[in-house]
Amino acid sequence: MTLPLTAIVNARLAGRPGLYRVAMADGRFTAIDAQADSQSASADELDAGGNLLLSPFVEPHIHLDAALTAGEPRWNQSGTLFEGIECWGERKAMLSRDDVVTRAEQTLKLFAAHGIQYVRTHVDVTDPQLTALRAMVEVRERVREFVDLQIVAFPQEGILSFPGGKELMTEAVAIGADVIGGIPHFEFTRDYGVESVKWLMDLAERNDCLVDVHCDEIDDPQSRFLEVLAAEALSRDYGSRVTASHTCAMHSYDEAYCSRLFRLLGKSGLNFVALPTENLHLQGRFDGYPKRRGVTRVPELLDAGLKVCFGQDSIRDPWYPMGNGNLLRTLDVGLHACHMLGMERIDTALEIVTDNGAAALNLKGYEIAVGNPARCMVLNGATPYEVLLNQSPVLASIRDGRCLVQREAPVHEVAGWS
Repeated sequence: MTLPLTAIVNARLAGRPGLYRVAMADGRFTAIDAQADSQSASADELDAGGNLLLSPFVEPHIHLDAALTAGEPRWNQSGTLFEGIECWGERKAMLSRDDVVTRAEQTLKLFAAHGIQYVRTHVDVTDPQLTALRAMVEVRERVREFVDLQIVAFPQEGILSFPGGKELMTEAVAIGADVIGGIPHFEFTRDYGVESVKWLMDLAERNDCLVDVHCDEIDDPQSRFLEVLAAEALSRDYGSRVTASHTCAMHSYDEAYCSRLFRLLGKSGLNFVALPTENLHLQGRFDGYPKRRGVTRVPELLDAGLKVCFGQDSIRDPWYPMGNGNLLRTLDVGLHACHMLGMERIDTALEIVTDNGAAALNLKGYEIAVGNPARCMVLNGATPYEVLLNQSPVLASIRDGRCLVQREAPVHEVAGWS
């Protein structure tokens, strides 16, 4: 770790005109002052160069236990969710503590280099030995200087449909899972799916845990477990602590049903995670033309006052063979897929991978504000529009007053072209 910084100068802050000096000491922000003009940075200060200073990126949905396993033991040739689950079932039998720790840390290092300081990982607990879960609890401690890691107990093959599923979920919480997961649309029957949602909500309440459910990740418009999750969250007054991930079936719901559903969603206060790159790849596999793209109704949810964030879901695993750890890539794809390139959407787009992700993870002290931990990043651009146009890695990532990453803005030159 580098020596601590005393300030960031010549920074632009979202929604505020002009330049700012952001001071820090003992790992916390101590002052945020407007600058009359540009200032020179001293040896213990960072010059933001008139670029945008934001809170760190949040990766709200990743599967670190499966990261970097694409092609092992075979490739998902059909590109479907279901063949991916089959491939993972074969790879899961080969897991070891060292295997999981090595791949997870390699992926988290990639994330940290892209300004991500908060990560929620779903870890498959349909493994009687809970090998990956135990390893990830260890990883969480090993990386805490660089990344805050939340662990979801994720029943990849179901809670009721997998032998001993309830017991494994309960044990996962005892071992150290922070968040209760589920996958109701993959249970054997709708009744099982409904029961699994009620059961996982009970487990969360008993253990004071957050909730993040893989919900309706399917093109079937009859998959309607989101309404079950939202009703449970509302009845328990738990909505701000509950996240619905994927909700792909909403892409296929008719308008009459959605008008009723959105009334419930607004009352529930759920958080949502959309996974644009993954679901553009996985959904619509059973369609002729036109093919559904399967990304949930992001602009409609935002317009309803709900928090929606984007995540990467996979990094080179049986479900998705691509991924480079850069959330700006995911944001760019999502904005295109969801018809969100109007300037009003662009102006607030970075909130989708920062503030809204923080809401899903229920983070406290996340904002750049006096007294909060001095965690932030400098992006390449003075405005969200410029940042999205540039699509370049973060220029700096600061954690508790120390600079984890610092790089120069790319210069586009062609030899002989003046």
